[in-house]
Amino acid sequence: MYEPNVVGDWQEYDEHAGLRVCVHRLESGEPPRGRDDAAQGLTYFSVRVTVENRGERKFGIHLEDGQVDVRTGPDGESAFIDWRNSQFIEGFDVYPLRRATAVLYAAAPEASLSHVDVQVQLRADEEWTGRRLWSGALAVHDGAAGAPGGGAREGLAHQLSAFLRDQAEEGTA
Repeated sequence: MYEPNVVGDWQEYDEHAGLRVCVHRLESGEPPRGRDDAAQGLTYFSVRVTVENRGERKFGIHLEDGQVDVRTGPDGESAFIDWRNSQFIEGFDVYPLRRATAVLYAAAPEASLSHVDVQVQLRADEEWTGRRLWSGALAVHDGAAGAPGGGAREGLAHQLSAFLRDQAEEGTA
């Protein structure tokens, strides 16, 4: 059975030696230029997609709208993507030992943020890569510390996401 990557995992592309991508920093937060009217009643969150080149030659990278799909909740409903506030990678040359990061702002019902899937299909040197999937969770519930939230499984998912997010941040520092 296919297992998706966990938010914070790096995924390498076999067809482009040295090129790898990571979906990380899945966190709640308002967009920098204000909320979109279409997101009324939804909870905003952001996710970062970093492309890294560990190869010996540069890659021309495109990661634009339509190449990232965000689904939330157990039924995988589409999240609202705030294209106006998101920052994409459009025609950027990633040289060896360099990175480029896209920041995507999305919104969904708060109750569905315990399960977030992000699918990325990168374009490198005008060739499409295979789609890759990352799964994670966002803890936005305002419960008392130590209070039972949604059960042990949801608590474990939150702890795992927080640990992997911290590891990814340490790795990018």
